[in-house]
Amino acid sequence: MKISFYGAADEVTGSCHLLTCVDANKVERHVLIDCGMFQGEQMCSTKNTQKFIFDASKLDAVCVTHPHADHTGRLPVLVKAGYTGTIYMTEPCEGLTRLVLEDAHHIMEEDAKKCGSPTIYELEDLHGVFDQTKQVSYHEQITIAPGVSVMFHDAGHVLGSAYITVEAEGKRVVFSGDIGNDDVPILPPTDPISHADIVVCESTYGHKVHEDAATRSSLLREAMVDALKQNGVLLIPAFSIERTQEVLYEMDLILRDLKTSEPIYLDSPMAIKATQLYRDFKEYLRFKSPILDEPDRDFFSFPNLHETLSTDASKQINDAPAPKIIIAGSGMMNGGRIMHHLARYLPNSSTTVLVIGYQAAGTIGRKIFEGAKQVSIYGQVVDVRASIKAIGAFSAHGDQNKLTRWLKPEDGVMPKTIFLVHGDEDAKMEFAEHLREELKTDVVIPKEGTTVEI
Repeated sequence: MKISFYGAADEVTGSCHLLTCVDANKVERHVLIDCGMFQGEQMCSTKNTQKFIFDASKLDAVCVTHPHADHTGRLPVLVKAGYTGTIYMTEPCEGLTRLVLEDAHHIMEEDAKKCGSPTIYELEDLHGVFDQTKQVSYHEQITIAPGVSVMFHDAGHVLGSAYITVEAEGKRVVFSGDIGNDDVPILPPTDPISHADIVVCESTYGHKVHEDAATRSSLLREAMVDALKQNGVLLIPAFSIERTQEVLYEMDLILRDLKTSEPIYLDSPMAIKATQLYRDFKEYLRFKSPILDEPDRDFFSFPNLHETLSTDASKQINDAPAPKIIIAGSGMMNGGRIMHHLARYLPNSSTTVLVIGYQAAGTIGRKIFEGAKQVSIYGQVVDVRASIKAIGAFSAHGDQNKLTRWLKPEDGVMPKTIFLVHGDEDAKMEFAEHLREELKTDVVIPKEGTTVEI
């Protein structure tokens, strides 16, 4: 059995891991876990245009942990490269992945025009992904080949997210995908691992401990109140899937006692569409308050929320007087409507930018988060006079404590080896040392493009 690391090894994005094993008939089988886009750069940049090291036509199965672009963004490239087999994902994941890939294709076309290179796939390749998709349920055993099976478990990261176990050659290998945070107000908790011989684990926040849920809510309330007092603008760059829905849910609760007519704009077509999917798949959600008992029975809306789906409606936000709150993508501040709001409001000292998610290296979001006094937006230098605040507890990723608990299987037998991926180098190094001490097991940080014999 071998695991090859073809993405998210030397960085956070581009998740793509290949497991090669022998089935009961001694036939070699290949299972790909995720096929993500490298983010923090243009869609048509060199890394996303590189050919796969493996032969896509020889894959036996592709399993998708969740819809985020850094886990799904190159699925159409995989189809274009000759993969004709089944792509497995949960039902909600399929709906959200369709939104993500359609949005990514639109952005990719715009980027391709700017940098003069061809798009890395066509619309027919995108459609081919869903022609080949098969929906799976949590805890359903899927036989890939004789003696080779996979199972999806709730990761508690976003709607429909999963970590995936592969059983072959008498071993159980767990691929974490992205593991959810503790006390997520709208999702079930992460399923525990019952047993694992090998774990490929994300480490995005393996070096940090988030604030608790109560602090998360109080910090958001404080930011809303401050914007009101300063007659300012609160900008919340939010990922369209999960982060936006959590923020709306918390705001709904906060506004029960914070009486204000301050307009709140959800300025992201993708987030608006994703929120509707959250409504459609509410049986997958779990709420910490009886919000479905409210008169409108809608857990993501309130009287002063304005959804600006069209471009014209988005532009009209500029005409609305402060104070106001604007929630817009992209969450890493590397594209989308948030860029126009940043260009307009970053120079104002009465503006607050509330960072609620991971900012990849190379993004404007990372530069702002690290204290840059100026950033370039659409070729223009913009002064940063706004206050920059962050709430780590809104992250959809588990922190060091959560990941450590999750890595301890219920049977009490520690995994023989844990491979750390999907994290900055300092995060992986610190987390590796912590796990070696805490779990007394082998922890490896693989390099991108390497293959490890199990």
